[in-house]
Amino acid sequence: MQQPLIIRRLGITEFEDACRSMQNFNAERNAETADELWLTEHPAVYTLGLNRRQVRPPARHDIPLVHTDRGGKITYHGPGQVIIYVLFNLPRRKLNIRSLVSIMEDTVIELLAAHGVTAYAKKDAPGVYVQLENRQEAKIASLGLRVKNDCCYHGLSLNVDMDLSPFAAIDPCGYAGLQVTQTKDLGISDDASAIGEQLLEKLAANLNAG
Repeated sequence: MQQPLIIRRLGITEFEDACRSMQNFNAERNAETADELWLTEHPAVYTLGLNRRQVRPPARHDIPLVHTDRGGKITYHGPGQVIIYVLFNLPRRKLNIRSLVSIMEDTVIELLAAHGVTAYAKKDAPGVYVQLENRQEAKIASLGLRVKNDCCYHGLSLNVDMDLSPFAAIDPCGYAGLQVTQTKDLGISDDASAIGEQLLEKLAANLNAG
């Protein structure tokens, strides 16, 4: 029997508020608690995950830096970036972190392919990447998860139509010189609201298919 999946569209939320809500949800859930997907966007914020070794601090100070409990290093969130948080009981869905990451990556790749954009994942660097016209590699989606008591939270972000300049002040995901891009710059005209709904629909379907 397919487990229920609850979808919440939260609009714009403060990053720290969303993190507290996820932590509380995970702490209070039990074996019967339904899994959830949360669709949101955040105001401008740098977030630093648990892998904090050799992370260069942001070179600008007009955007707050928040320490968080997801995996990974440093990234940027801002308006025009679609975020889906995945709050799942992994064993119940017969998932582990690797299989969940692959589903998330494959969903973004599938979405971009539907718009005529070829994208790919990398085994040693979670996320989704594209080749720009100058043959340079650029990251378009980032992933970060936290697992406690066999349940996960945090999730993925996809750059849609945002100010990308704050990425230049950090080493995105810890990689110096990593380029970032967004769907708008790849010729996709759909806005963040439309892309968010498409991504949510595809991710829910792919997770329920497992």
